[in-house]
Amino acid sequence: MRGVLMCLLAALAWTAHAAPPTDADVNRLLAASRAQNMLDSMLPQLEQMQREQFARIATDRPLTATQQAQLRQVQDRTRQTLSQALSWSQMRPMYVDLYKRTFSREDVIAMAEFYESPAGQSLLDKTPLLMRNVMDAIQQKMTPMMADLQKDLNQILAEPAPSPAPAAKPVKP
Repeated sequence: MRGVLMCLLAALAWTAHAAPPTDADVNRLLAASRAQNMLDSMLPQLEQMQREQFARIATDRPLTATQQAQLRQVQDRTRQTLSQALSWSQMRPMYVDLYKRTFSREDVIAMAEFYESPAGQSLLDKTPLLMRNVMDAIQQKMTPMMADLQKDLNQILAEPAPSPAPAAKPVKP
């Protein structure tokens, strides 16, 4: 009886301290889940946001030709820094470390097997379309709310500003 209890406790301790995944396990999952492709597809979106931000800076105030050239240099340097920092060679070690700290080996293997399956591949293939559809649905939902908000803002802006209160005349003693 005591031996059975010891085996049960040992089994519970083993499951409580599940083995961490190896680098190879995580690399298999990263490959199966197309993590590098996802990261690579994020970069153009981030670059577009950066371009828009720099364009706003340029339109918010008049810039001299020298300032415009300097702004372009900063924009180019920022784009290069972003590309380097988010490159797969820089990010993969971080992914591996985070997956190893977050998931058990059993979790990583199960996820890799799922992403390697036809259902997992279908999910990966269709996720970009799903995200576009979600964004379209959110935009459709937000459009009437934004129109109402714009109407309220226009109404507030159309109201004349209250005139300042007349200054009190000094009282003569």
